[in-house]
Amino acid sequence: MQVTTRVECPEDAPATRRVHMAAFPGPDEADLVDALRRDPAWLPGLSLVAVDDAGLVIGHALLTRLRVGGGSGTGDALALAPVAVAPEWQRRGVGELVVRAALSAAEEAGEKLVVVLGDPDYYGRFGFIPAGRHEVTGPFEVPDAYFQALPLAAYDGGPRGLCRYPEPFVAV
Repeated sequence: MQVTTRVECPEDAPATRRVHMAAFPGPDEADLVDALRRDPAWLPGLSLVAVDDAGLVIGHALLTRLRVGGGSGTGDALALAPVAVAPEWQRRGVGELVVRAALSAAEEAGEKLVVVLGDPDYYGRFGFIPAGRHEVTGPFEVPDAYFQALPLAAYDGGPRGLCRYPEPFVAV
C-alpha cells in the first residue's frame, strides 16, 4: 500500500481528530489541534496529512506560528506539534514522511525556524538540535536536549530568545 502526503483540507478535520485520538492515550492532542484551528496561529498550508491509497488519513503533522524573543531579536517561527500516526501505521515510516512534508512546506513558504519539544533521537533525523545552540529557549521545564530547533534555508540567525506559544498550547 502506498502512502502520500498532502495539505490537510477542512473536510479532513474529523479524520485527523480520529488519528490523534487513536495515537494518544487521551484527547489532549486532538483538542489542541481543534483549538489551534480557531487560533490566529493556524497556518492552513502547514497542516499536513498522510493518506493511504484509499485516501484515508493515517497521519498528521502540524506547524503553527509562534513568536520568539523580545526587542530587536523578536520574530516569527513555527512550532511542530502535534504529530500523530494511526497505531496500525506506526513504525512504518509514516511519521517521518509527514514530518518531512511539513518541513518542506515550511521551507517553501520561506519560514526561518521550526522548534519542537520531543525525543532528540527521533527529531534529530530531521536536523533538529538543542534550541539553545541558536539562542532560542522554550517556556517548558525540560532538559535542553528535548527543546530543539531546526533552521530552514531562510534562517538569518534570528529570531532569538524565549518562545511564546499560542494560547491553545498553554491551555493543554
